[in-house]
Amino acid sequence: MYPQDKTQQWFQGQGLWSHVPASDWKNWKWQLKNRLTTVEQVEQYLELSPQERAGCYFSGRKLALAITPYFFNLIDRDDPDCPIRRQIIPREEEMETSAEELLDPVGEEGSMAVKGIVHRYPDRVLFLVTDRCASYCRYCTRSRLVSNAQDYNFHPEFESGLKYIEDHPEVRDVLLSGGDPLLLSERKLDYLLGRLRAIPHVEFIRIGSRIPVFLPQRITPELCETLKKHGPIWMSIHVNHPRECTEELRQATERLAYAGVPIGNQSVLLKGVNDNLETMKSLVHRLLMMRVRPYYLYQCDLITGSAHLRTDVRKGIELIQQLRGHTTGYAVPQYVIDAPGGGGKVPVNPEYVQKITDSEVVLRNFQGKTYKYPLVNGVPVASGSYPDEVGYGCEG
Repeated sequence: MYPQDKTQQWFQGQGLWSHVPASDWKNWKWQLKNRLTTVEQVEQYLELSPQERAGCYFSGRKLALAITPYFFNLIDRDDPDCPIRRQIIPREEEMETSAEELLDPVGEEGSMAVKGIVHRYPDRVLFLVTDRCASYCRYCTRSRLVSNAQDYNFHPEFESGLKYIEDHPEVRDVLLSGGDPLLLSERKLDYLLGRLRAIPHVEFIRIGSRIPVFLPQRITPELCETLKKHGPIWMSIHVNHPRECTEELRQATERLAYAGVPIGNQSVLLKGVNDNLETMKSLVHRLLMMRVRPYYLYQCDLITGSAHLRTDVRKGIELIQQLRGHTTGYAVPQYVIDAPGGGGKVPVNPEYVQKITDSEVVLRNFQGKTYKYPLVNGVPVASGSYPDEVGYGCEG
């Protein structure tokens, strides 16, 4: 809340890399080249706990360690429970697999029509175009695939994916994901987006990306022109904590917005990261300040080695209840569970409908007060003609 969330309080600058020329710092390829990918590199700047060190050594067999210098700056190096640190530094808990956890928790493999195309919903497909990310989230749903630490050996096949979409006129919505599509060159993106735009039945093109958050330097004028050329391209970014809302990210989302790219945010509810009202409210307010609409709040998927980051579903319902009515509706995301095994996204909401009878719907508002809305069963009722005894209105 103000003044905590005013933009002057947001992180900016080069932090630990202040000695680096600004021209390098602002170059996204320099950021990628200088990622921290080993224990030795991380420990130049941060004292790892024994649990973190063990997790880092194990990461080569599960999900690679990689952190851009830009994003590493956001870690509170004096706080072992820093919410940025929990998301990006491996821990030994990743080595433990609970009985309910799955390598493919949302059942993508069972819905893969051709390599790289997941066709689960009637009118839309997920098009996986790369297995690489700028940095790797420790709760990643596609840990089996991204970074190839588990020898999944995914190689995108653009042509077979495009042909599948061309051959299926029911597909009107295509989501590009991976890995992260924005790691592709402008040339490849221009080709992919151009081919998709040429398909008459494709109406809606989306990109799912955490690049603006890990690597805002990638949002260059050239990239924005490519997106604008094939627009409207919708984009879902992935911010979990208000500390991730920096001045550089704000500038990146502004460039995207000016290029005509509508932006939504998909957060994951994570233990010790954003599972409290103060943090969540700060996050959604900062997102709106960056022209980003809070879209989804995901319950963390049952990916292997994620138990230490998952919260109770009841906590997510409670947070939505604490937001609804206490801040603008634009700031309230839809809380969903991506049903294990391939059931798709299922909305999970507080119970605002108390009951439905033959004559009315009984509702509870954000204050806990009860209201009734009449059901007239298709029989027209003149304005002002409801009988007094119905008593619609506030009961609390």
